[in-house]
Amino acid sequence: MRMLINARNRSVAIEGERIAKEGGRFDVVLNCPELDVRPGLINAHDHLHRNHYGRLGSGPYPNAYRWADDIQVRYRRRIANGRRLSRRDALLAGAWKNLFAGVTTLVHHDAWEPDFERDFPIRVARVRSADSLGMAERVEAPSSGPFCLHVAEGVDGIAAAEVPALIGRGLLNERLVAVHGVGIDVAGAETFQRSGAALVWCPSSNQFLFGRTAPRTLLEDRTDVLLGSDSRLTAAGDLLDEIRAARAVGVMDDERLTDAVGVTCARRLDLPEPSLEPGSKADLILLGRPLVGARSDDVALTIVAGVPRVARPDIASQLGSVTEHGTTMRLGSVLRWINQQGIAA
Repeated sequence: MRMLINARNRSVAIEGERIAKEGGRFDVVLNCPELDVRPGLINAHDHLHRNHYGRLGSGPYPNAYRWADDIQVRYRRRIANGRRLSRRDALLAGAWKNLFAGVTTLVHHDAWEPDFERDFPIRVARVRSADSLGMAERVEAPSSGPFCLHVAEGVDGIAAAEVPALIGRGLLNERLVAVHGVGIDVAGAETFQRSGAALVWCPSSNQFLFGRTAPRTLLEDRTDVLLGSDSRLTAAGDLLDEIRAARAVGVMDDERLTDAVGVTCARRLDLPEPSLEPGSKADLILLGRPLVGARSDDVALTIVAGVPRVARPDIASQLGSVTEHGTTMRLGSVLRWINQQGIAA
């Protein structure tokens, strides 16, 4: 299918899975003068199969290990009920949460799932990861490429001690993508920044569990900061909610926040740079307001690999024959047409 999107800020042509040059005949033309087109967002941290449980916990906790122990007892029945959902349906619940929020690529911080290679609606970056120093039986970084690890997820001495422990095990380096970092102290922050490691910031998840988030010194310009939504086990909602929560902290300006779900995130995860130029992958979204203030209701269209996956009903009606292959889904107050089958035309 060849598609032309005429948005408020620019026009973008799509042919197959790639951005194309304008010109020639198009199967679908979307005229959206009230919307801006931009590359899809990258979510640096989620656990797709855990989003359907809702928030679990009664913090604040000293560290994530205590939280994990607590919910297994306090919410054992709710967890047991949640586990009755099939694995694929649980993974898809996380995928649609992200697609509704304009995410086209994400990091699933768990083992790789066969479903990701079977008509899965969102790109899942194949990035190596381990849970944490205190939870994983073995923590071994790959010989090359980025390596994601929960680090200092807490506010006590156990959390702060994980930075020296990383040094002792040769894991604190420029390939480390450390998730959370809430408990990193002043000395640890200096060491962390010198190492060249990147930080994945999930502010609403941190606030829910610990009553605070990563230290301001760690979020300053010397650190490459990526944004992650975390799962709805602990987070407020989706990646757009995290962008607004991060903005409210007031440490990062709008350009850095945008890069934290775009070019900086792609560079640190060894992913192609998000782009709307011809030849780039056709992962893009239409937004009704600037990204840093947007909510899922402002996402009018999400396209992954040239396939419309989520669309506002009025946009879906312009997609031609592909519309008949979709259905509707409501997440919270947001109603959208969705394309579960991955049909492009």
